[in-house]
Amino acid sequence: MKLAFLTILLLITAPVFLQRAVFYAPTKVVRFPKTMEGEKLNYRFTIKNTGDAPLTISGFEAECTCTDVQLPAMPIQPNETALIEVSFDTRGKYFYQDRVIYFATNTKRKREKLRFKVFVIPKD
Repeated sequence: MKLAFLTILLLITAPVFLQRAVFYAPTKVVRFPKTMEGEKLNYRFTIKNTGDAPLTISGFEAECTCTDVQLPAMPIQPNETALIEVSFDTRGKYFYQDRVIYFATNTKRKREKLRFKVFVIPKD
């Protein structure tokens, strides 16, 4: 009797444990055109949750303080999209810049990344 009860309970609750959020970005790398030093670059990454559980982005880690990131305020529901706004201050940055932003998520990997690249032309 107990075994039958546990088997039924497991079959009922198993789909809940198998649900996962999936972080999908159609554009994972952005290449800005050549830019003069001192300009501020902005981009909005579109993120879609292709999983079957809400996607939570709890924080981010950028390679330098010159990069600012605005995360979605609410979890991204399955099959919904949201924007991650990124701004990069080129002041004091020269030549080829390749920046990676890591996100703390509730996906299987736990850590997702987006990236942007730009060649910054130094001021005279």
